Amino acid sequence: MHMIECIIKPTAIDEVKNKLSDLGVLGMTALECKGFGKQKGHTQRYRGGRMAVGFVPKILIKVAVKSEDLDKAVDAIASAARTGQVGDGKLFVYPLEKVVRVRTGETDNDAL
Repeated sequence: MHMIECIIKPTAIDEVKNKLSDLGVLGMTALECKGFGKQKGHTQRYRGGRMAVGFVPKILIKVAVKSEDLDKAVDAIASAARTGQVGDGKLFVYPLEKVVRVRTGETDNDAL
């Protein structure tokens, strides 16, 4: 089992969700967050003046997947979130040692 964390543009969330659903990945967590990378923030107008904003709105998604589904899930997320512009996001993958479904006590792959 693996955990995929990805930071994407808010406009990509529906497409990512749909592509993961098509793969049979039905559970995910999405959090609104702010951050910056190579785009180094952006500028906005406030009362007629331009001001630099250091952080850009993003969505952080966490998805637990079975090891055999990992490559397909990563490819689905990357293709759904890709626009070719700076700020499309990043994916991070790391192993999960144990998963427990609290309601039933199921563990590992059965808990996904």
